[in-house]
Amino acid sequence: MIPTDNDIAPALRDAVLEAAGSNQPLAIQGGGTKSFYGHAVVGKSLPVTEHTGIVSYEPTELVITARAGTPLQAVEDALSEKGQMLAFEPPHYAAPATLGGAVASGLSGPRRPYVGSARDFVLGVKILNGKGEQLSFGGQVMKNVAGYDVSRLMAGAQGTLGVLLEVSLKVLPVPPVEVTLTFEQDTSQALVLANRWAGKSLPLAGACYDGEQLQIRLAGTDSGVRTARSMMGGEEGDGSFWLKLRDHALAFFAADEPLWRLSVPPGSPLARLPGTWLLDWGGAQRWLRSGADGAEIRDQAQQAGGHATLFRGARAGEAVFHPLPEPLAQLHRRLKKAFDPHRILNPGRLFPDL
Repeated sequence: MIPTDNDIAPALRDAVLEAAGSNQPLAIQGGGTKSFYGHAVVGKSLPVTEHTGIVSYEPTELVITARAGTPLQAVEDALSEKGQMLAFEPPHYAAPATLGGAVASGLSGPRRPYVGSARDFVLGVKILNGKGEQLSFGGQVMKNVAGYDVSRLMAGAQGTLGVLLEVSLKVLPVPPVEVTLTFEQDTSQALVLANRWAGKSLPLAGACYDGEQLQIRLAGTDSGVRTARSMMGGEEGDGSFWLKLRDHALAFFAADEPLWRLSVPPGSPLARLPGTWLLDWGGAQRWLRSGADGAEIRDQAQQAGGHATLFRGARAGEAVFHPLPEPLAQLHRRLKKAFDPHRILNPGRLFPDL
């Protein structure tokens, strides 16, 4: 990718250039709503929240482009006016959440298994690399054959590969009808039902077991939702549950014990670990409140074919993310060297050697 100098935020570029010249680590600072996620970065603060504004929005093309510091709520409000949405339901956690933070964290909400992840909706990005160069990847269309889909590398990279300047995202229409159904089930039966329904042609948009009830969200046309509802049964529930789940505002998330996120095949048996569970994504994303040994939690997640992340509550020096296999770790190190040769952008946020 050939770096260009047009449309660079001058203050951000100058700060990165200065840091590169002195090998000064930078801690990229957005709204701060996801600062708990990952390892703490020791470095000079690089605020990006002044780099705001919707650059372009084409409702008929289902594409929006905005600067990374734009409040996430402002983006969603603009989309809502046109009956559209960010379908991957990025968590806010608090009001200052930014678009850049949503993409950099790579987190997705309850709708993710049925529409795709944050990464799937990234069409293009503009970034500052670790040498202060502006790079543009992707574009504003789904099909782009210009080379590797580098833009999607930024989703979940936590700012370790570049300072996000702009992001182009695919958006989707808001479904005309949405209904929440609840079912009184135990854990094992809830998993069976969720996986059975996932294999059918149903307008699913959420499936979560909160420890007492299986919550199912249906979203689509009136006829489609009505047909699915009559087939599935259940009682009508409170649709605000999904917003609370997305932003970790349920009572489950307020507990003091460390919060683990296990990503496993949805039909996997529940791991034999002490603690309290909440199962989202039809069982593919499992939240665990537990003081159990981290190595044991990761071992059981790996045995089930997945991995475990210490989402909240990590102590100093404790690993947050599941260790990478060495071939994958080498690839990460090469990417870091290519984008940030001076290792100044959020060093150590993901892993100590990145």
